[in-house]
Amino acid sequence: MTRQISTRLSGGALALFVLLALHSPASAEWKEKVLYSFQGVPDGATPAGGVVFGKDGNLYGATTDGGANFCAPTQCGTVFQLAPPAEQGDPWTETVIHIFQGDTNGDGNTPAGGVIFDQAGNLYGTTAYGGSGNCPLGGKVGCGTVYQMEPPSTKGGSWTEKILYSFKGGKDGQLPQGDLVFDGAGNLYGATEYGGGYGSCNWPFYRHCGTVFELSPPQAKDGRWTEKVLYSFKGVAAGKLSGDGANPNGGLVLDAKGAIYGTTYFGGNNVKGECKGGVGGTGCGIVFALQPPTKKGGAWTEKMLHQFNGHDGSNSAAGVIFDENGNLYGTTFFGPGPYGLVFELKKPSGKVNSWTETILYSFTDADDGANPDAAVVRDTRGRLYGTALGGRTHLGVVFRLNLPMQAPSPMLTTLYNFAGSPDGDHPTASLVFDRLGNLYGTTIWGGTGQACQGCGTIFEVEP
Repeated sequence: MTRQISTRLSGGALALFVLLALHSPASAEWKEKVLYSFQGVPDGATPAGGVVFGKDGNLYGATTDGGANFCAPTQCGTVFQLAPPAEQGDPWTETVIHIFQGDTNGDGNTPAGGVIFDQAGNLYGTTAYGGSGNCPLGGKVGCGTVYQMEPPSTKGGSWTEKILYSFKGGKDGQLPQGDLVFDGAGNLYGATEYGGGYGSCNWPFYRHCGTVFELSPPQAKDGRWTEKVLYSFKGVAAGKLSGDGANPNGGLVLDAKGAIYGTTYFGGNNVKGECKGGVGGTGCGIVFALQPPTKKGGAWTEKMLHQFNGHDGSNSAAGVIFDENGNLYGTTFFGPGPYGLVFELKKPSGKVNSWTETILYSFTDADDGANPDAAVVRDTRGRLYGTALGGRTHLGVVFRLNLPMQAPSPMLTTLYNFAGSPDGDHPTASLVFDRLGNLYGTTIWGGTGQACQGCGTIFEVEP
């Protein structure tokens, strides 16, 4: 689904935009290497999220497409492993550890997020479609699933997939997206872009405005996981200037007290000339917190931490991250111009009772990139790293952002501009560090895959 929204700059917002643009990005390009180019079918295509390191040193992730062709109207998608070379100079080795089979075979299809590990080495992720739920979209496509991949008991054996939950749509969720997250008790948390029973976001294609859900492990061995919708977003009612958030993005984070934080792409502010209307949804989006109930069995409570208004950002396409002081950092795809930004939400302290937003950097679609589609990550010095579209080649960038208190100018450094096939093209996922400080990520296009005219890549960038 293509998400677009129009914004209009006020004089004050334009001045702020120009001021931030004066921090022209440095270009101290790191060395980039494509570790693997996806090939389509039976290989994967279009990596759905970033990659994560396993304890074995291998990289793991999922692809939205590829694998097999019987999950019409899309390909089925895969879960993959990428092993580093045994000898320096040899290629990395990709292994497809699961090809999704689609709802007609009792499986999920089309992953819309990455994967995470538990302590036992099992992998967990979501598929946007498939499963046993009855959600039509030009034909029955399923409502999405949460799956588990159990590693082989012997070296060289096969991974075993298990569907932990099939979404049902309606008051339940539909179309889970983004990464999952564990709490300390082993419960999984995630978001669905639609479902929940409230609002009519993107009607008639999808129903309702999305959910945050919890999936709890069984009490007995071989028992069923239990799903609970913690919160259903309501969106903005017709004719209203503001309302609840809509279409959460996944990539949730939890604080030490068990509260859940995230963003929604739509909802919130719906003021004419700022956020009203748009293709696929209404409103500029919000940052939210869900507080756990004070009594067992009680309801979770939503608190809107910030409503974007177009001048301070619009339409966050990814979740947020914490720093050590409890402040939040994230990105918006648009605003205050058309190219998006990186923001900080400062945690309330002292006499300040509300979260305070600061625009850290506004993209200009020059060498620095545009329209960040993923969350940022932090290094040990507190600097932020991320990916954005656009850039000098208009094929995407990897960037580093110094925070104001870190002071060196310019604030943003472009580490790499993608060049397109056989290089990567269009990075849309968060990055991950190795122990040496090198960064790893994915692009959804580019590479050497001929079946897709560039089926996507896994890349490494290093100083």
